[in-house]
Amino acid sequence: MTTYTPKTFEGLFGTKGLSDPLLRDHFSLYEGYVANSNKLIEHLRQMVNEEKTGAPEYAELKRRLGWEFNGMRLHEYYFGNMSKEGTAPDMGSNLIKKILNDFGSFELWEKEFKAIGALRGIGWVALYYDPEGERLFNVWINEHDVGHLFGTLPLLIMDVFEHAYMTDYGLKRTEYIAAFFKMIDWTSVTRRFEMRAKRGA
Repeated sequence: MTTYTPKTFEGLFGTKGLSDPLLRDHFSLYEGYVANSNKLIEHLRQMVNEEKTGAPEYAELKRRLGWEFNGMRLHEYYFGNMSKEGTAPDMGSNLIKKILNDFGSFELWEKEFKAIGALRGIGWVALYYDPEGERLFNVWINEHDVGHLFGTLPLLIMDVFEHAYMTDYGLKRTEYIAAFFKMIDWTSVTRRFEMRAKRGA
């Protein structure tokens, strides 16, 4: 059976705004989500084979899989939409045109995205594209598994769990968010939109 393999994001070492020790710990945390997803998938498969799906343990592990799996994927999108120096948004791209259309201006989109990231609590902020309604949404994701808009496609992910910034910024989350925006690889984010908009057409 196919198992998931951790992706390598070591190219982010040396990123201005995030120290290497923070990144190293964050990568290790991500690798734990990958390992736990594999373990849960295998364990759940064994329980089905042993006809133990009626056991409370099966129910709890099945629910846990969504948390671990989403933790894996969200980190992959998060690390994947950053680069050492970041890249500027192409103001002539279809994505930016869509942001301007749906939010009124790039500044208003950014203001809302940052404001969501500053909300009290742990979680994630995501820019999602809804191919059905052809709309963009900024979304708060609580933990890993609550708050996703079903059927939407992730374009930009920002981690606002404490482990993503406290080593470098302490409790100054807004400073981390400002630094994160300088790390965004808009080339990757735009590519995600182009691929997903085409797929959803």
